[in-house]
Amino acid sequence: MAIWQKPLSLDMMAKAAVNTASAHLGIEFIEIGDDFLRGRVPVDQRTVQPFGLLHGGVSVVLAETLGSMGAYYSSPEGHSAVGLDINANHLRSARSGWVTGTARPVHRGRTVQVWQIDLTNEAGELTCVSRITMSMLLPR
Repeated sequence: MAIWQKPLSLDMMAKAAVNTASAHLGIEFIEIGDDFLRGRVPVDQRTVQPFGLLHGGVSVVLAETLGSMGAYYSSPEGHSAVGLDINANHLRSARSGWVTGTARPVHRGRTVQVWQIDLTNEAGELTCVSRITMSMLLPR
């Protein structure tokens, strides 16, 4: 059973990202599952740090983007979501290709949601694990 409580499509997410940090970094939304969202970021001149590796902050932007979208779209109409806390453990570097993130809920409560986001390189190796805590804003 799908967790999404608001209309959701890849096109809708792409349109929401126009003129944002996500668009500037080349983040793409690539899959919606019953209980997950998947997106990816290119490892290129926009996203690497001075030593040619994917910037850790870019990994966090991808994770926060996916976790925030997941929390928002899995909440009832009229509710919104803002990040309270995010952490990231960088496990492996990436120098080229794409890094793909998969966001899944750990807890979906009325006022707080927690999402786990796993990032992998093109070989399917884990590059980063992140967890975001979202505050759910109720309608006024």
